[in-house]
Amino acid sequence: MSTPNGVMVGTPADERGRRRGTLWPTLRAIYIIWYRDVLRYWRDRTRLLTSLVQPLLFLIVFGTGLSSALSGAGGGFAGPAAAAAGLTYTQFIFPGIIGMSVLFSAIFGAMSIVWDREFGFLKEVLVAPIDRSAVAIGKSLGGATQAMVQGLILLILAPLIGVKLTLGSVVALVPLVFVLAFALSSMGVAIASRMRSMQGFQVVMNFLMMPMFFLSGALFPLSGLPAWMTVLTRLDPAAYGMDPLRRVVLGGAGLPSSALDRIGLTVFDTVLPIVVEAAILLAFGVVMLAIAVRNFRIRD
Repeated sequence: MSTPNGVMVGTPADERGRRRGTLWPTLRAIYIIWYRDVLRYWRDRTRLLTSLVQPLLFLIVFGTGLSSALSGAGGGFAGPAAAAAGLTYTQFIFPGIIGMSVLFSAIFGAMSIVWDREFGFLKEVLVAPIDRSAVAIGKSLGGATQAMVQGLILLILAPLIGVKLTLGSVVALVPLVFVLAFALSSMGVAIASRMRSMQGFQVVMNFLMMPMFFLSGALFPLSGLPAWMTVLTRLDPAAYGMDPLRRVVLGGAGLPSSALDRIGLTVFDTVLPIVVEAAILLAFGVVMLAIAVRNFRIRD
């Protein structure tokens, strides 16, 4: 359609048609990138098995050692309510170990971006006739899927340490683990999208991951901490994923909800519902994904 001045303009129907014409290729590209990462993960059985070693070391060696040391402390690590419920330190850190596995797997999953950049595969993808946002979304979802599987695999250890899981708690854990994995994977992709070397990415990730892990409440309750550490734990996005995992897992282990409130994450002395914590984590993941999309759209 043309204006009286002879300028061609598109109709609303034409604009909708163009959007539909670009939507399907973008969705297909997201699926292919996601499928490639998941397929590589599934075929690498050595990586799948060795990635379980660190969580097992924390759970069996670290957890058992401290559990023995604290056995005569009257449940001091989590208060009298934990002792009354017969909760051991190994059971207490079990949800945190699941979160640790998700944290490490999700962030290091973004390392494939730097790897693909160094070997030229990423350049081939970026010059393809697709929206560059597909790369960021596909990589984030691929890393989140890998990390979610990695974390859920550890649930098979629950009976061995005396943690009772019901079908309802397992079903509730799946979306919570995925939201945590998505948020952390998106953060890893946002950082990896601007890195040019594997060494630089590893340095940055190690600088971020260990503080995030130790301040997330995976190994100790988030209550009764010094003021400066309390502020840091509330700024740690991983803390908003660890706390819901602990509530769901330890709720099945017999720990009362009142005890979980006392050892969990509170903001301004207010106990956040699981839905609110998941929403905060999801919002963080969306922001990180938006940053990753912007970084990929910047021409190198």
